[in-house]
Amino acid sequence: MPPLRYLLWLAPYLGAALGFDYTFPDCVNGLLRSNAVCNRTQDAPARAKALISMFTDDELMANTVNLSPGVSRLGLPGYQWWSEALHGVASSPGVTFAASGNFSSATSFPEPITLGSAFDDPLIKAVADVISTEARAFNNFGRAGLDFFTPNINPFRDPRWGRGQETPGEDPFHISQYVLNLVDGLQGGIDPTPYFKIVADCKHYAAYDIENWEGNDRTSFNAVVTNQDLSEYYLPSFQSCVRDAKVGSIMCSYNSVNGIPSCANSYLLQTILRDFWGFNDDRWVTSDCDAVDNIFSTHHFTSTYAQAVADALKAGTDIDCGNTYAEHLPEALNQSLITRADLEKALIRQYTSLVRLGYFDPPDVQPYRQLDWSDVNSPNAQQLAYQAAVEGIVLLKNDGTLPLDTSIKKLALIGPFANATTQMQGNYQGIAPFLISPLQGAMNAGYQATFVAGTTISDTSTAGFAAAVAAAQSADAVIFAGGIDDTVEHESGDRTTIVWPGVQLDLIAALEAVGKPLVVLQFGGGQVDDSALKNNQTVNAILWAGYPGQSGGTAIFDILSGKASPAGRLPTTQYPAAYTDQVPMTDMSLRPSATNPGRTYKWYQGTPVFEFGHGLHYTTFNVQWQHTPPTQYNIASLISDASSDSPLDLATFDTFDITVQNTGKVTSDYVALLFVNSTAGPAPHPNKQLVSYSRLHQLAGGSNSSASLSVTLGSIARADTEGNMWIFNGSYQLNVDTGPALLTHQFDLVGQSVQITHWPQNVTSNSAV
Repeated sequence: MPPLRYLLWLAPYLGAALGFDYTFPDCVNGLLRSNAVCNRTQDAPARAKALISMFTDDELMANTVNLSPGVSRLGLPGYQWWSEALHGVASSPGVTFAASGNFSSATSFPEPITLGSAFDDPLIKAVADVISTEARAFNNFGRAGLDFFTPNINPFRDPRWGRGQETPGEDPFHISQYVLNLVDGLQGGIDPTPYFKIVADCKHYAAYDIENWEGNDRTSFNAVVTNQDLSEYYLPSFQSCVRDAKVGSIMCSYNSVNGIPSCANSYLLQTILRDFWGFNDDRWVTSDCDAVDNIFSTHHFTSTYAQAVADALKAGTDIDCGNTYAEHLPEALNQSLITRADLEKALIRQYTSLVRLGYFDPPDVQPYRQLDWSDVNSPNAQQLAYQAAVEGIVLLKNDGTLPLDTSIKKLALIGPFANATTQMQGNYQGIAPFLISPLQGAMNAGYQATFVAGTTISDTSTAGFAAAVAAAQSADAVIFAGGIDDTVEHESGDRTTIVWPGVQLDLIAALEAVGKPLVVLQFGGGQVDDSALKNNQTVNAILWAGYPGQSGGTAIFDILSGKASPAGRLPTTQYPAAYTDQVPMTDMSLRPSATNPGRTYKWYQGTPVFEFGHGLHYTTFNVQWQHTPPTQYNIASLISDASSDSPLDLATFDTFDITVQNTGKVTSDYVALLFVNSTAGPAPHPNKQLVSYSRLHQLAGGSNSSASLSVTLGSIARADTEGNMWIFNGSYQLNVDTGPALLTHQFDLVGQSVQITHWPQNVTSNSAV
C-alpha cells in the first residue's frame, strides 16, 4: 500500500504496549470445548466447518479481514493474519518487538536478492527453518501470528523495479528452486503433518513488478501478458510454491492482468491456482493490503463497492487485507450478489489452516509450542546469517588486488554505506540483535580504519570530497562503499534510471586520482551501470553485497582480507544505462522486438555490463564430465520412462555428473551453473536458459569435488503461444558456467516433439492479447 496509508495502518500495531495481543482458544474449559473444532480425532476441514457453522452472517463478514475480531460469544479470540518475515521476523501489524530484553530482536538475514546470489538451496532451507523457529517462539509469547506474508517470488524482470531486493533474482527456474526450499523450511516440511510450523504466503500473484513508474501506479496498472509469458516466466515460481511446495496461502496482487484485477480474477484464482495447481480448500488467498478496495477505487472495474467485494470473494479472495470486505459485504449480501455459502467457504479455508497450525490443540502435544526466547538469535542462527552473507557476496571485478595484501594496515572507508547499519538490512526488516557495519567489520578484522562519508546516496554536493580525499591520501588502501538503498529503490517507487545516483561516481574518480589501491563495494538490490568502474584500470576491484544483513560488515571484510573467499553469482543482469531508454517498464513482454531489446539474460540482445551468473573467485577451477553424456535422446523414451506419480515436467531428463578441480591455491566454494541453448522449436530462441545448479563448498587448492546436476523435462521445455510446454526435437548444447563456458556438450533430441503440459486457457478473458 502507499507509504502514508501503510504508516497509518501500521501505527496502531507497533510498540510493545500497542501490539496485537494473541491468545489461543481454550478447548479445555472454554466455550468451544464441546464444539468439534476442538476434537483432534476429526480432520481439519471438518473441525473448521463445525466452528464456522456457528457464526452468524454478521460474524462471518466481520472475520473476512486481516484483523479478525473473532467471536467472543463462542470463545473464539481475535486474530491478526498479517505478520511479516521476509528475511527474518519483521516489524509488521502482527509482530511486536519488546523495547528491551526477551523478544526485543530477531535474526536479520541478508535480503533475498543476496540470498539468491548464493545459489545454495540447502542454505535457503536452513535460513527458512531458523526464521520459522523464531517466528513460532514469538507467537508462543503473543508477539506474532502463525501466518507470514512471505516470500516475494515475482521475477525481477526490470532493473528499475523498486522491490527487486525482495526477490531471489530474474530467472524463473532459479526462483522456483529457491521457493521450494524456502517454503519447505518455513512450513516445517512439504505439506507437513500433524502440524504446520508456520504458514507461508507466496506473493504477489500475478505479473506484479511495477510500483509507480512515470505515473503508472501499481494500484491501477493493467499488466498485459501473453499466455506464453505467463506460463514460461511470470508463473513458474508460483507453480513451484503451490503445486510442489504446498504453500498454505497466496496473496493476490494490486495490478490487473489482462483487464481484470488480480483479486477479482477467477482465471488466476480458480482456473490456474485451484483447478490446475491443486490449491485446495485447506489453503487461503489474501489480498494485498487495500487491493480489494482498489478493484473499485482505482481500477474502476466495478460501478459499486458491493460489486467489487462480491467479485473478489466469488473469484476466490478469502481474506481482505484491509476493511473493504467488512464495510461492504453486508451490502453485497443484501443485494444477493453473494450468499452465506460464499462467506462460509472463505472462513472454512482460513480456519482449516489454523487447525493445521495447532491453533485449537493443547500445547503439550506440539513441539513448536515449546519454543521460546532461547531459540531466537541462537549461535547457530548467528553463524548462518554470517554464512549467508559470505555466500551471497559477488566479486564482479578483480585485478589481483583482492584479497588485500598483508602489508596493508590502514584503510580509508569512504562512501554512504561505509558506516551503514540498518541500511544494510534493506526493507521488510525486523530489529536485529546487532548490526556490523563495514567500518566495524574493518576494525574487527584488525585494520586501522578511518571513515569519511564524502557524500550521501543521492546528494549532488561535492563539499565532502576534500575530507574523503585527505583520508585516502593517508591510507594504504581505499574502500568506497556505496550504491543504492531504500531511498532510491522501495515499495511504491520505481527508478527511472539505473545509473549511480548523486555524485558517487565523481567521488570515486577523485579517489582514483590518489593512486592507492581502490576497491568499490556496491550495495543495493537493483543493479547500477558499472561500466565506468569496470573499464577503469584505477578501480582495482568491485564487490557486490546487495543487503547483507546483521553480519554484513564481518562477511565483507573476511572476503576483502582473504579469510573467506567469494563465490556468489549475480542473480540478475546488469544492463548498461541506455537500457532504460529502450523499453518502458509497462511492456511486460520478454522476447525482443522492434521496441524491446529483450529482457533478462534469456532474451536480451545487447551486451550486459555483467551478465547473469557472473562471479569471480580468488582461485581457478577446471570442470570435467565424470562420464561423457549421451549425444542423442529419444523423446518418446523420455516420456515413457517418466514416473506417473508426479507431474511430467518434474520427470528427470538426465543427471549430469561433473568433477570440479580447484586448480589454484585458495580454498573456495564453487557454484556450478548448467545452461542449455538450442535452435529447436519456434523462433525467437532464447540465448540460453538455466536448467540446473549446485554449490560445492570449501574446495581446497588442488582438490576435487563432484556435483550431480539433475535436469528435468520441464527445465528444457519451452512454451508455445498458448502457454503449453513442449519438448522440441533438434540440436542442443549444454554449457557449464557463464562467459567462455568451462565445459560444453552437444546432443540431439530425436523423434516427434511432445507437449508435456496443457496450459489452461482463459475463455472469458477481457484481454487484448
